Amino acid sequence: MFERMISFLKDLPAAGARHSGEDDPRVAAAALMYHVMDADGDRQDIEWERVKQLLAKSYGVSGTELDRLAKAGEQADNEAIDLYAFTSVLKRSLDEDARKDFIGMMWEIVYADGELHEMEDNTIWRIAELIGVASRDRIETKRKAAQQAQRAVGPETDE
Repeated sequence: MFERMISFLKDLPAAGARHSGEDDPRVAAAALMYHVMDADGDRQDIEWERVKQLLAKSYGVSGTELDRLAKAGEQADNEAIDLYAFTSVLKRSLDEDARKDFIGMMWEIVYADGELHEMEDNTIWRIAELIGVASRDRIETKRKAAQQAQRAVGPETDE
């Protein structure tokens, strides 16, 4: 599902090779993932693990390189005054399909803990708008992520 984006992201230069700081699409993506994870004010370990899984898969990094990228994203988000610095980088760096896929990954982070908080929903809406993802595509990726999360948990029973 995210093959195009993963392929594109793997072709991006390593952090600092061509871009510095907030202009690095990898750091921008990591910062936005971190921001969504923290949007509800309740960071769950399962969300943080999902962020790292998505970064590892998207960029083909692991170990200390993955840790550095995750930490750079966290630091960039903590120092940012708004989302535009990150969304503008992704809007320039990703094609339309890759931007939709990125929003799908954001929903995966949100649903990792099995709950959708209104602040998470609002944050993804703002990010989608800023990177040029249409409302219908944002809603469709949300629906798919919710279905995947439900399948992962399994059907609820009233026993």
